[in-house]
Amino acid sequence: MDRRDAIARLGLLFGGTLIGAEAFLSGCVRRPEQTAEWLSFSSETIALLDEVGETILPTTPASAGAKAAGIGEFMKIIVTDCYEEKDQRVFVEGIQKLRDASVDRKGGDFMDLSVEERHELLVEIDREATEYNRSKTKDDPNHYFALMKQLTLWGYFTSEVGSNQALRYLPVPGRYEGCIPYQKGDRAWASN
Repeated sequence: MDRRDAIARLGLLFGGTLIGAEAFLSGCVRRPEQTAEWLSFSSETIALLDEVGETILPTTPASAGAKAAGIGEFMKIIVTDCYEEKDQRVFVEGIQKLRDASVDRKGGDFMDLSVEERHELLVEIDREATEYNRSKTKDDPNHYFALMKQLTLWGYFTSEVGSNQALRYLPVPGRYEGCIPYQKGDRAWASN
């Protein structure tokens, strides 16, 4: 399997096209002087993205959540260095849309909501993103929450926390075994 096939399959895992997948193929090539002035992430924004990520992939007894993987900082780097300007704008505007939805639907700032309220809000927004993506044309912009969710999954499962705690990881594998019995509830294997 080549890298393009792997990206296509990863996109299917995420439920569609993986935004910013070009970074897998060519690496991030944007230089700091190419970064737009309007594209900045404050520490409060990174903390918000950490909490969004933690709501999507929370800490469990078996593994740490997305916040432990530094998902907010990961999103900042990928959006700043790898996304095209149109997706950067969607993402940055989406942060404000998320804040507005939190106030409108739950009566408070996302950071002040309970874990249950955050979950309910993100489930509602995820449904909207799914519906949007079903009727989206090629020229329509991506949905901001689809970007946030994809970055959360990508960042978490490629982090040390995700690959070593949430997935099974064997740093020095033995011989190749193509048929290993699967027991219901087993964690998937990391492929680092």
